[in-house]
Amino acid sequence: MELTGVCDVATDWRIKMAKVKDIPVYGFDQTTVEKMNAVGIETLGILDELLAKVDIVVDCAPKKFGAQNAERYRQANLKYIVQGGEKHETTGFSFVAESNYEKAIGKQAARVVSCNTTSIVRTLNALKNAGLLKNARGTLLRRATDPWESHLNGIMNTLVPEKEIPSHQGPDAKSVDPELDVVTAAVKVPETLSHLHYWTVRLTREVSKEEVLKAFRTSSRIAFIQYEDGLSANNTVKELMLDLGRPHGDMYEVAIWEDMLKVDGDELYYAYLVDNQAIVIPETIDAIRALTGIEMDVNTSISQTNQSLGIQNEFF
Repeated sequence: MELTGVCDVATDWRIKMAKVKDIPVYGFDQTTVEKMNAVGIETLGILDELLAKVDIVVDCAPKKFGAQNAERYRQANLKYIVQGGEKHETTGFSFVAESNYEKAIGKQAARVVSCNTTSIVRTLNALKNAGLLKNARGTLLRRATDPWESHLNGIMNTLVPEKEIPSHQGPDAKSVDPELDVVTAAVKVPETLSHLHYWTVRLTREVSKEEVLKAFRTSSRIAFIQYEDGLSANNTVKELMLDLGRPHGDMYEVAIWEDMLKVDGDELYYAYLVDNQAIVIPETIDAIRALTGIEMDVNTSISQTNQSLGIQNEFF
C-alpha cells in the first residue's frame, strides 16, 4: 500500500503534522487550498486531483459528510471506505475482518463499523464460533468526546444516558452479523481515554471459565489484562500502551479483564476496554486489502496486519 495523500478542510496543527511527516496534502476545494497556503501548508491540489491518483479512498470525515463524499467516489469509479458514524445504507456493507472479510472481497465500498461495534462483533463472534453464544446484553460506558476536542465540548460532573434502549450499537452489530442476539444500553461519561463495556451473556450450555477463555483466544484481536497487575482502570491501561511504545498509546485489541471474568452455569459476565481511536485501524487496513482484492485469504491479511501493528493476545 502507498499513501498517495491526505485531503482536509482544516488548517490547524492536525494537518500541519502531515507536512512535518512529509505526507502530501490536498485541500478539499480551491478555497481550502488558498487558506492552507496562507498559513504555510504546501498543497498539491484539490480533492478531485487526489482522486485521480488513487485506487481506494478511506474517508475519515465526520458523520454525514462521508455519505456526501461517497457520491464523488462513485462518480470517479473508486473503491472507498467510510467510518462507523455513517449509516449502513451508505455502502450497504458493514465490515469487521474476523466476521465477514470474504464477503468484502471485490466490493466497491464498505463501512468499517464504530469502535464499540467492532469490539462487540469481535467478542461475540468468538463465542458464537465456539458454539457458546445464545444471547448477549451489554452496558456501554462511552467516552464523552474525542480527546483532541475535550476542551471544547466534553461533559463535566454528569452522566448522560442514551435515550433509546437498545442503543444503536446492538443493531449496528447485527448489520455485520444478522445472527447475533444482542441488546445494548449506553451512557456517556466524563472522560476521553476509552470506552468500558459490561456484558452478561447467556451461553448455549454450562461451561467452565477455561472454555470461555479458549473461545476468546481464537480471536487474535482480543487481549487479556489482569486486575492484579494494577491494570484496574482505563488510565493504567493507557499508560501500559505508552510503555509498550505504541504510537499515540494506541490499543488495537479489545482488552478483557481475565481475572474479573466469571462463569455461573450457562451465564457469563465480563468487562473490557475499547480504545476509541485505535481499534478500527487494523479493520481499515484489512478492508483495503479485501476491497482491492490484493489479499484473498482472511487469515493471511489479519496476520500481516497484526504483525505490522504489533497486535497480540498477551501484553506481557
